[in-house]
Amino acid sequence: MTTTDNLHVVFGTGAIGMALIEELNAGGKRVRAVNRSGAADVPDGVEVVGGDASSEEFATVASADADVVYFSLNPPYTKWPELFPPLQAAVIEGAASAGAKLVVVDNLYMYGPTDGEPLTEDLPHAATTRKGSVRAQMAKDLMAASEEGKVRVAAGRPSDYFGPRGLLSAMGERVFYPALAGKKAQVMGDPDQPHSYSYLPDIARSLIVLGESDEADGKAWHLPNAPAVTTRQFVEMVYAAAGTEPGIQTMPRIMVSAVGLFNGNVRELKEMLYEFEEPFVVDDSRFEAAFGGSATPLPEAIGDTVAWFRSNPKEG
Repeated sequence: MTTTDNLHVVFGTGAIGMALIEELNAGGKRVRAVNRSGAADVPDGVEVVGGDASSEEFATVASADADVVYFSLNPPYTKWPELFPPLQAAVIEGAASAGAKLVVVDNLYMYGPTDGEPLTEDLPHAATTRKGSVRAQMAKDLMAASEEGKVRVAAGRPSDYFGPRGLLSAMGERVFYPALAGKKAQVMGDPDQPHSYSYLPDIARSLIVLGESDEADGKAWHLPNAPAVTTRQFVEMVYAAAGTEPGIQTMPRIMVSAVGLFNGNVRELKEMLYEFEEPFVVDDSRFEAAFGGSATPLPEAIGDTVAWFRSNPKEG
């Protein structure tokens, strides 16, 4: 494969980071992956470096010579307030030191509940949750760095994701593995509310578009999603692709509260349940109008995801 001289540095080798690394590599880009351990199952030719990305010194070294830096780190859910802002702050400095553009993988928590109204980029940041408040402040800090001229930035905001390696998401291992086994999927909230879900390869492709476009600078963008369906309809498509009969076990608020007494990650989910108790439909029209393209149709994306989970059976 012929590669370009431009260097793309990806902070984070989780589900989104790996999708981004693979997409960049497949497009002939020179890629450096950054995580804490310095080890990752990356394609041939991808450089991997390890260290503490909350250290400005390390982030500067890891970002050296980059043309585009992608921030896709995600600390443990239980430690967002103390760990997340320092990570972003250090990577901002690293990208600035390299003269690179910074593309941040953001999310939708900062808006707070919308009473079922579609989510657009111009909504106020009215989060009432702890994690939403963290994201709102990080978004403010990011755009301040842009307005000050410190670094060129763009923020990509996907919805709840699914796809290869998407184990820990709402549409992850608690849905796809049970579907393959003919057991009941576990879903939160009201499964009959419409919900936008983002496909990991689409997220990666869209982030690369933001990294390559001057028009993206200084703005937040909702990344493309297939038209919203209810969570029940989504799950039924998963079971159809798996060739099994659909079944759903819902986790209403009272159950999440009970499980959260013993599980910190589930306890952290409780404050975000509003996303699954009312319509959660993401308007991605600004991205489509600016850059064109569209999301992978859900049947195709779900079929490919089922194939990945089938090829990567659950351990134990």
